[in-house]
Amino acid sequence: MNPEQYVQQKAAASGSSFYYAFLFLPPPRRAAITAFYAFCREVDDVVDEVSDPSVARNKLVWWQAEVHRAFQGQPSHPVMQALMPHAASYHMEQRHLQAVIDGCLMDLDQTRYLDYAGLQRYCHLVAGIVGEVAAQIFGQTDPATTQYAHRLGQALQLTNILRDVGEDALRGRIYLPVNDLQQFDVKAHEIIKREYSDRFTALMRFEAERAHRLYDEALALLPTADRRAQKPGLMMASIYRTLLREIEDENFQVLHQRISLTPLRKFWLAWKVQALGRL
Repeated sequence: MNPEQYVQQKAAASGSSFYYAFLFLPPPRRAAITAFYAFCREVDDVVDEVSDPSVARNKLVWWQAEVHRAFQGQPSHPVMQALMPHAASYHMEQRHLQAVIDGCLMDLDQTRYLDYAGLQRYCHLVAGIVGEVAAQIFGQTDPATTQYAHRLGQALQLTNILRDVGEDALRGRIYLPVNDLQQFDVKAHEIIKREYSDRFTALMRFEAERAHRLYDEALALLPTADRRAQKPGLMMASIYRTLLREIEDENFQVLHQRISLTPLRKFWLAWKVQALGRL
């Protein structure tokens, strides 16, 4: 298996909504975003799949060194071998990839966030930076598009957090800010024990409204000149916002299940943006 086949398999196997947005890109851009997404999956999987925190930390430290070697012209991992030929063309810098790793390292050190400002820092690293790189690959021409990409990344990540509240709690992580839990009188042990309540529903509704505001702000920030080029990001916005509405329709029953969209529905939502320009 060559590096290009490796990253393609990594991206496709994830089942992520992002993959559907990549399908409509021309081959060079699709190859670049697939390799970058595979890198993000590799480092994120370290946190999710390695149970021993010290082993996970060592793996992420290895990735930090691998990224440094790759930008010195010596990539050894197939993901970096697939990614590096595209780095210069799409303005990918070492700092971007190191920031994503820094976000994953935060997961090893921090299982709670006192307030939304703290959570935003985490989202900036694992989603905002990813959005910034993706916007360049998609064909950004206006510098203002970077601000849109960061805001959209925050919206997508918050949607992920709301979808995964139950799964994350099983891993000992609660991303919902502590002061938000306090505001709605929701105790961490209730989430860990999968106990639903009107208080939990109110908390989740509050967080969902925050996510909707982020989507609205992101779309308002997207310059008209880049709207066509940024269609893959708009596809992701459509898919994830539909998922958010599905979570709302299910009355936030996320503690015991993972609410998701079918592959066909994701493809349909992506196609609508591509063909009709509608979210």
